[in-house]
Amino acid sequence: MGVNKVILVGFVGKDPEVQYIKEDVPVAKFTLATSETYRDKNGERQTTTEWHNIVVWRGLAKVVEQYVKKGEQLFIEGKISNRTYEKDGVTKYFNEIVANNLQMLGKKENTGSSQQQQQQTTTTPTTTVTEPKAEDLSEEIGGDDLPF
Repeated sequence: MGVNKVILVGFVGKDPEVQYIKEDVPVAKFTLATSETYRDKNGERQTTTEWHNIVVWRGLAKVVEQYVKKGEQLFIEGKISNRTYEKDGVTKYFNEIVANNLQMLGKKENTGSSQQQQQQTTTTPTTTVTEPKAEDLSEEIGGDDLPF
């Protein structure tokens, strides 16, 4: 038995795309950027950014569709999923994070006075949504229905 669990805190890179598949099952996808800052061998401060493909299903997808926008900071909990699909006779490999827990932390802070930043922080509501554990959806949607 193994463990496949991912926890990310980052900023939404673009507005989520939502599709409805068989029997009106919503699925939302978006990118999430996480950054790490470190000092290189010369003592210079460096920042690297990783982009993660996030997928959410059903009730959580409806919440994402309604409330999540580009620039929002999110806490994401889920699992890594590696998929393949064929397009034009070529096999494509794709990694994504299938989220089952999402917490909205607020908007990306702009440079400005600390009072404005504090005001943004205190007025942004925090919302936590957890998607119930669902059965494997691969049979329900078919392997090639979602090539993203």
